[in-house]
Amino acid sequence: MGDTTQRALEVHADRAETATAWWTTGQGHGEFRSEQVRPAAPGEVSVRTLWTGISRGTESLVARGAVPDSEHERMRAPFQDGDFPFPVKYGYLNVGVVEDGPLPLRGRTVFALVPHQSGYVAPEGAVVPVPEGVPARRAVLAGAVETAVNVLWDAAPAIGDRVLIVGAGMIGCAVARLASGIPGVEVTVVDIDPEKRSVVEALGARFAGAAAPPGDADVVIEASGSGAGLQLALRCAPTDGEVLVASWYGAEAVSLELGADFHSRRLRIRSSQVGAVATTRRGRRSTRDRLTLALGLLQDPAFDVLLGATASWRQLPDVTAGLADGTAAELCQTIDWSRP
Repeated sequence: MGDTTQRALEVHADRAETATAWWTTGQGHGEFRSEQVRPAAPGEVSVRTLWTGISRGTESLVARGAVPDSEHERMRAPFQDGDFPFPVKYGYLNVGVVEDGPLPLRGRTVFALVPHQSGYVAPEGAVVPVPEGVPARRAVLAGAVETAVNVLWDAAPAIGDRVLIVGAGMIGCAVARLASGIPGVEVTVVDIDPEKRSVVEALGARFAGAAAPPGDADVVIEASGSGAGLQLALRCAPTDGEVLVASWYGAEAVSLELGADFHSRRLRIRSSQVGAVATTRRGRRSTRDRLTLALGLLQDPAFDVLLGATASWRQLPDVTAGLADGTAAELCQTIDWSRP
């Protein structure tokens, strides 16, 4: 443990003047840094962090230093410090309590797109109140549910559609839960891991193994994060249909076999990305509207099955190592900042 990390650990309890922040400094490793936290100015809030969440897909790329050079600017988180690949303070699933700021927000639990750190000061508009009935820990799922909202705005399933989702990770499962609430919609999630069945079924969807996917889908969404998953999605797409790609592959090359019936069935591949509101809503909905909607949807307790293990903030070195080497859990790991 370096001197900087040790000093950060020693001052973590002194929240009024300093905060402890986690910086990724190399492939699979990082350090705690002590950062000065100034008092909140008018129009700002001072927040003490309760929980942060690990966005496994994106944060694995960050931990490996695998964010493509072309995406270094587009991939910046709103309150990121440092630059890709390293050193960088990254993360965007932060739930905390407002300790100072405008009176209506004081004492409120809020969500913000802030990295892994024990506290922060930000503009009032950067935080979104967590609705009553949404536990603080569940609220870290707001990022996944917001992405799922955007995916469904892009995919636009209709009443009675058969929706096929390839990949039972965080995003695929969040999409499945929301889509299952559309009247008459049948949702099937395909994954190579049979142990995902219980999670998928708890979310109100059907599970199918990758060897035997259903062949009658109206809407196909790929959220596996793998080229093999995208190839499977193309095989399952209806003639004259499309595959909506929710995955982001980072710097990894993805090979596809397009020489069979891809052309004869007139298939299309289209991307969905949470960085901007879906085009069908962009003129009427802001990103804050979308995030507020996602937090409201988290009043559904079924989303608790997507919460994985909890780790103390002190375990972030191990968590980052697991993200880099591929051993991190696929469900949303939560980081507890409530104890010094």
